[in-house]
Amino acid sequence: MTSLFADHARLPDGWQRDVLLEWNDEGTLLAVAPDSAMPPNTPRAAGPVIAGMPNLHSHAFQRAMAGLTEYRASATDTFWSWRDLMYRFAAKIGPEPLAAIARWLYIEMLKAGYTSVCEFHYVHHTSDGTPYANRAELAQRVVDAAERAGIGMTMLPVLYQYSGFDQSAPRDDQRRFLNTPEQLLDMLETLRRARPESGLRRYGVAPHSLRAVSGESLSRLLEGLDALFDRAPVHIHISEQTAEVDACLAANGQRPVQWLLDRFSVDDRWCLVHATHVDANECARLAASGATAGLCLTTEANLGDGIFPAREYLDAGGRIGLGSDSHIGVDWRSELRLLEYGQRLARRERNVLASATQSRPSERLFDASLDGGARASGRAIGALAAGMRADWLVLDADHAGIAGHDRDTWLSSIVFGEHGETPVRDVYVAGRKVIDARHHADEQEAFAHYRAALDDLLR
Repeated sequence: MTSLFADHARLPDGWQRDVLLEWNDEGTLLAVAPDSAMPPNTPRAAGPVIAGMPNLHSHAFQRAMAGLTEYRASATDTFWSWRDLMYRFAAKIGPEPLAAIARWLYIEMLKAGYTSVCEFHYVHHTSDGTPYANRAELAQRVVDAAERAGIGMTMLPVLYQYSGFDQSAPRDDQRRFLNTPEQLLDMLETLRRARPESGLRRYGVAPHSLRAVSGESLSRLLEGLDALFDRAPVHIHISEQTAEVDACLAANGQRPVQWLLDRFSVDDRWCLVHATHVDANECARLAASGATAGLCLTTEANLGDGIFPAREYLDAGGRIGLGSDSHIGVDWRSELRLLEYGQRLARRERNVLASATQSRPSERLFDASLDGGARASGRAIGALAAGMRADWLVLDADHAGIAGHDRDTWLSSIVFGEHGETPVRDVYVAGRKVIDARHHADEQEAFAHYRAALDDLLR
């Protein structure tokens, strides 16, 4: 058994003093005891301790695109023109560059305070669409990158079949993504044999979107998944763009979230990524389902997606979680800040996402994102409590957002203030310190490989 003593730690019931954290060799918390005496020879945390944040939506390869699409190529620049550029970039990526990009990204996530990631992985085959000899080659590279970095992972291989709601043939630049439900499930079994599930790793599936799969293929995928795994996570892009909603209405006579909820048993193992354009009925039904709305605020803002009806959804009891998605930013504090600020700009009010029981929006959103991210991950994470994974962040007690402040304002100060370097000093995953004084042991080597991958891709 290993232990750490924290002068201050934020537990599920709020900030507590003199907290003793104890965990076993498998990385599971055995006890979290406030008001404890500090045992002899027990290390003391260098600052306040909070639970590590799950990142519930990631396309790792897109990290290497950051900044490359910030120009206007036509009179109207939208998500769909960005997607064309992204497809051109995805066509170039091979196994070694993907592994290098993913490893560096995951180190960046750890340094920012993400202790786990859900990887929505859809680049499966060679550039001409031919499967690798090992159909799971690229997914396995990403899983290995997470293990090398030291971050927890939920790997979600993506089912992609069509280019529109009318089950139209896929485009040539989508051929790297394509599988049948049976092929995808075979890939999942191959992954599990090579890299078994563990305390740090879980598998699920991601039907890409309702425009890329049919109802029949989604049924086959879920039936096969349930035969292989017990309540594995299911993630899907949905209602990100108004054009997607309009196309679904034209093809199916229903909005995307309405269509999905009417036909499938959507519950707390589901994550509906974005769900930006839901109407009042869909918002209420999604909240009641127990599914998590996967919000990716920096990406949604970058792509001009729109603003999620967060106040109505949260007030209805809906679950949320955070993702960095395209990775133009990799910091959960930025996601929370933009979530609240989007509501302020739309409503011209302040502290919009506070509640009757939590007057500080930073606390409400932090707690909600821990819970929803944990549900979406399908792993025992997101809280400092016995039985959970030993994942947490140690904040810098001397950071400008914390030093001299009352502890009740610490979260607000680091979420809504951007001053100096990150307040995240140390990061623990499964009880192992993977970031020490803002430093990862392998970051120089990982960055060198990342730079080499960029040089190859961008020349």
